[in-house]
Amino acid sequence: MQPWRHLPNSPPDSNETASGKPGAVQALSPLTSHAFVERRYLVIPGLRSSRIYVVDTKPHPTKARIHRIIEGDEVLRRTGLSRTHTVHCGPEGIYIGTLGGRGETGADTPPGVFLMDCESFDIVGRWEKDNGPQRMYYDFWWNLPRNYMVASEWGLPPQFENGLVKDELLKNRYGHRLHFWDLRKRRHIQTVDLGSNHQMVLEVRPAHDPSREYGFAGVVIDTQTLEGSVWTWWREAGSFHAKKTIRIPAEPAPSDRLPAILDGFGAVPPLLADLALSLDDQFLYVSCWGTGEVRQYDVSDPWQPVLLSQLWLGGVARRTRHPNGMQFPGGPQMLELSRDGRRIYWTNSFYSTWDNQFYPGGIKGVQVMANIGKRGLAFAEDYWVAMPDGYRAHQVHLDGGDCSTDSFCYPST
Repeated sequence: MQPWRHLPNSPPDSNETASGKPGAVQALSPLTSHAFVERRYLVIPGLRSSRIYVVDTKPHPTKARIHRIIEGDEVLRRTGLSRTHTVHCGPEGIYIGTLGGRGETGADTPPGVFLMDCESFDIVGRWEKDNGPQRMYYDFWWNLPRNYMVASEWGLPPQFENGLVKDELLKNRYGHRLHFWDLRKRRHIQTVDLGSNHQMVLEVRPAHDPSREYGFAGVVIDTQTLEGSVWTWWREAGSFHAKKTIRIPAEPAPSDRLPAILDGFGAVPPLLADLALSLDDQFLYVSCWGTGEVRQYDVSDPWQPVLLSQLWLGGVARRTRHPNGMQFPGGPQMLELSRDGRRIYWTNSFYSTWDNQFYPGGIKGVQVMANIGKRGLAFAEDYWVAMPDGYRAHQVHLDGGDCSTDSFCYPST
């Protein structure tokens, strides 16, 4: 069954909401007590402001209007949290993950998750009964029938708001752990440490079929090798485990092609930014924002992924042009895969302050698409969406649902 289906969406990067990763969400629950919730509202958090914008998409998405604005001060007062980031619809309401807590820098207390009512959009309060050992957040997802949530770590606001702090990275002070939670009890149950050199554990993608108790997590960079990696995590005999199953090496590059943040590296790290898992759990797509690459893997055996195809576009050193001849500023960043698995979309902006470090020539927002066939990935040469000047493109979500935003829960046949 589908306890919740939801559609996040977000506007292009702007000074207000997208100096980070705004997300958004609509809710639809046809088979539970929320049977009359419409797939109608976008809930858009602002990472810098901590505001939450509720946007009504009716009567037509091109005539969307702001339904409600919840100020960051109210979020902080009701929850003790700041830097709103990830949004998912859950069984009892809308879950919103944050990257900051109290204090001027948001680092005086740990970040966490809070709940919003899915009809009134009032803040209900904190989700966790206690934070356990989790002191950083990034993404979170769950297996609803099996009653657990998995969460990842990026860093605290002083480590990302003004750009990557190179000294913090080289001293392995960014996040490097996965955390597992009991959903009903709202309590932390286990931590899996991937090793302090595996810096910045971002996206988590559980299998869509909840009878398959495994998933994938992406690591931005290994400070020992500069490679990016994907880890397969799973539950066995009541405990969670993780294993590195995909390695993506750094690419050597001449110093005149490297920005100042990469001085002395002699190479471009992949900077693994996003993962997309097909609804049948057969294919995993990986974006490498640094090297300018999107990869397709066969993950029918999740512990032995096989690289099937890849496309290059942009990149710090490669600077690969689109087949239409246009320069793609930045690199492949957030991915979105259609539910039928035939089309994948991506954008080029990670986070404005990080954009400026790794792509000092500037990033203008662009969205592209690739078709997926038996031979793998192939650019849709006539698909090129350029954003207006001053806007950056970060997250893509599709009307009617997509592979990242629909949490399908059904029995395996």
